[in-house]
Amino acid sequence: MYKKNTSPRLEPNNRLRRRTEKNNDVPQRSKLKIKKILITGGDGFIARSLKKKLGTKHNLTSRNSKQLDLLDSKKVYELFTKERFDIIIHGATYDAAPEFSDKNPNLVLEKNLRMFFNIARCSEFFEKMIYFGSGAEFSRENWVPKMSEDYFDEHIPTDQYGYSKYLMNKHSLKSSNIYNLRLFGVFGEYDDWRYRFISNACCKAVLDMPIKMRFNSVFDYLYIDDLAKAVKWVVGSEVKYKNYNICTGKSFSYLSLAEKIQEISGKKLEIIIENDTGEYEYSGDSSRFCSESGIKFTNIDKSLEKIYSWCEKNKDIINKKHFVY
Repeated sequence: MYKKNTSPRLEPNNRLRRRTEKNNDVPQRSKLKIKKILITGGDGFIARSLKKKLGTKHNLTSRNSKQLDLLDSKKVYELFTKERFDIIIHGATYDAAPEFSDKNPNLVLEKNLRMFFNIARCSEFFEKMIYFGSGAEFSRENWVPKMSEDYFDEHIPTDQYGYSKYLMNKHSLKSSNIYNLRLFGVFGEYDDWRYRFISNACCKAVLDMPIKMRFNSVFDYLYIDDLAKAVKWVVGSEVKYKNYNICTGKSFSYLSLAEKIQEISGKKLEIIIENDTGEYEYSGDSSRFCSESGIKFTNIDKSLEKIYSWCEKNKDIINKKHFVY
């Protein structure tokens, strides 16, 4: 079992003094203790980014699927009983959505749940497990603007990916130490520029190509540095809830983002909307997270400038033949 605090109880006067010194309106500061952390999905965009952001502050280990088969319950159990990590950041996912993916879409539910529960069943051997949920938990067919945490379970997702995340959150809500950081749209320097919109658009602008979008959808996009802040907060704090929407609470259409990227590039680029079939919005209400953590999000223009600059510096690795659209 993970050891509980066995320090002596405070005397009544000390307890009273501590209570009066505490200001509940001030966001709780993260504890400074160095944590032993495992990140799964080590080759993925989020895991690679978090490894870079958290690596200097903690004793961090990152494992990809070849180094740790999360579908093998015996190997997972043996690792956790041996290593005794403080924090598990579960970034691995089985996603068959990209067009170029060779993964079987009929196995998305099974494999995502097996990976998750092979870790969750070892919860007595770690302090916290943090994983990344999705707005897909809310059922794609029933999305509404600015969905709050309380919107969960109003509908049950019909797709395998959304249903897997739905069942994970059901479990985490009843757990003692599993936390769901629910994501909507995330972008950053290591994102897959072949098809992920913001990175794709920045790369095309760098190469003087038209900026294309399949639909003019409306998204709540979070910069990866802000996700790292959220993870650090959960790692080092005693948080109140088991699930948080990690999003900015601000939505932008693809067209408006393309226009911002065009302005950053200083070029007159064509902007193409391939299908004019109406917009849909994919966004969340971040009030719970923001009010408790006190974390401020990076301005969208500043974060887009960072991604564009990264694409300029790394344009030698961008092959336009690999763009999906």
